[in-house]
Amino acid sequence: MPGAERYREFRPIDLTDRTWPGRCIRKAPRWLSTDLRDGNQSLARPMSPERKLAMFELLVRMGYREIEVGFPVASQDDRDFLRLLIEQDRIPDDVRITVLTQAREELIRDTLDMLKGAPRALVHIYNATSPLFRRLVFDIDRDGCRDLAVRATQVMMDHAERVLGDCDLGYQYSPELFNETEPDFSLEVCEAVMDAWQPEAGRGIILNFPTTVERSLPNVFADQIEWLDRNLSRREHVCLSIHPHNDRGTGVASAELALLAGAERIEGCLFGNGERAGNVCLVTLGMNMYVQGVDPGIDFSDIGAVRRTVELCNQLPVHPRHPYGGDLVYTAFSGSHQDAIKKGFDERERRSAATGTPVDELPWEMPYLPVDPRDVGRTYEAVVRVNSQSGKGGVAYVMSAWHGLNLPRGLQADLASRVQAQADASGGELSPERIGALFREEYLYHGDPSRPLPLSREPVEVTLHIDGGAEPGAAGAGDLAPVLGPWGIRVLAVHTTEPPLHDTHLEREPPGGRSPGEVVIYAECAAGGGTSWGAGVHADVAASAFSAVRAALRTRPAARPAPSPLPLPRPLAAAG
Repeated sequence: MPGAERYREFRPIDLTDRTWPGRCIRKAPRWLSTDLRDGNQSLARPMSPERKLAMFELLVRMGYREIEVGFPVASQDDRDFLRLLIEQDRIPDDVRITVLTQAREELIRDTLDMLKGAPRALVHIYNATSPLFRRLVFDIDRDGCRDLAVRATQVMMDHAERVLGDCDLGYQYSPELFNETEPDFSLEVCEAVMDAWQPEAGRGIILNFPTTVERSLPNVFADQIEWLDRNLSRREHVCLSIHPHNDRGTGVASAELALLAGAERIEGCLFGNGERAGNVCLVTLGMNMYVQGVDPGIDFSDIGAVRRTVELCNQLPVHPRHPYGGDLVYTAFSGSHQDAIKKGFDERERRSAATGTPVDELPWEMPYLPVDPRDVGRTYEAVVRVNSQSGKGGVAYVMSAWHGLNLPRGLQADLASRVQAQADASGGELSPERIGALFREEYLYHGDPSRPLPLSREPVEVTLHIDGGAEPGAAGAGDLAPVLGPWGIRVLAVHTTEPPLHDTHLEREPPGGRSPGEVVIYAECAAGGGTSWGAGVHADVAASAFSAVRAALRTRPAARPAPSPLPLPRPLAAAG
């Protein structure tokens, strides 16, 4: 791609004795949601008061205890929302609201005036410190930039004492564009701010380090944070916070490596909303901890409801493949994936039966599913969905979980071929109801059961499979041969299929399953070089076997479609 020479490499700092690569994340950080400020300012249609309140109440219910509610001097809407929260006493006792302002004296005074009556609040002041912004935007040198941050801190302290009275007030300072600022200068500015604030026990300070525009590899950001963690004075009174953006698509990685490097607090948005490519995603970060056995302290147990509220408030869709919360992230269409997932569920049932441990209390070990969908309010019924890419594993899962039928492997393959043919013809997905209907159409006998079977010159070899719902030994080849024998049918064996998946895998009874007391028998008939299948469902074992054989004798083996040649690429139609 031409033009790459115009961009400069982002140089790492000299930290050869870094320790963060050998650490693990063992506890959750402090979380701050900036959905109502950084997220809201990035929307084409900023939130209405009603949408803001819905987002605030969602964040509180989920467990966020630090919430940035706006930039009140920049927007009348933000100002009005801040006053609504305060005057209507909508801030819970364990929640601290945060407001943002630039390091300008008149803006700081106005911001503090708007906080009158707040029981708990945090003022967040920032100024840009990078060489590019010092030169291009503000035309100041390093001394002038440092003095601006110090003067802003002093103004905030003086005015807050006069106007806020008993408010439990905290302070946060951010050197904006920290990741592009010389490390020694970031440290110099933060030390000067702390000299003004004088942090001590019960009067700490939050120093927040944003990757305002993400430019470097995540490991470079981690080195910057570890260097600060080592060199900041009064470290016991400092909360080292980060605010990653996602311009390179590595915001989550940057945040996680920064936690290893000493960060204690993360600012971000639900589902990664924010300017340009967004802020770091708080959902992904929290759930990443959860699947490593670390409680994030945030409630994601109904992630669908969280997503719907966020979509309503932001007027933006969450991508169906978004980690943990997207519509399709707990769905497998691929046949090999479906087969592995079905085997995973089967193995959990066996372990539960063998150990006496309830299925839901077993350690979660499942192919292709890093988290149990039920832990985030999703159900297993959406895990396996069938289209033309699916195989016998997916079809077998649907027949077991939805219809209570546990098909022998040969019948799984036969039905899967028929399902695939229909999916190819329709170009879409087949629902569990449609797959069940197709099974009934193809494999159950629907004619007059009193009519005799057609005579055959040669005996038809039949293998009978009793579904796992029948008691072992309920019938044997010797019991069934006399019933079927007069028509030249030789019963070779009786098999018992796998036990069915428990109904607890679904939140409702699987439609189309057999009634209590009914026995399902599958007949596998080998004749003429092919194999055909049938199924019988009846309370009487012999009647079920008889119906299965009659169905198999009239069923044609499923065609195995030849692979079609790859289509030639077609030119894209012009946009109209």
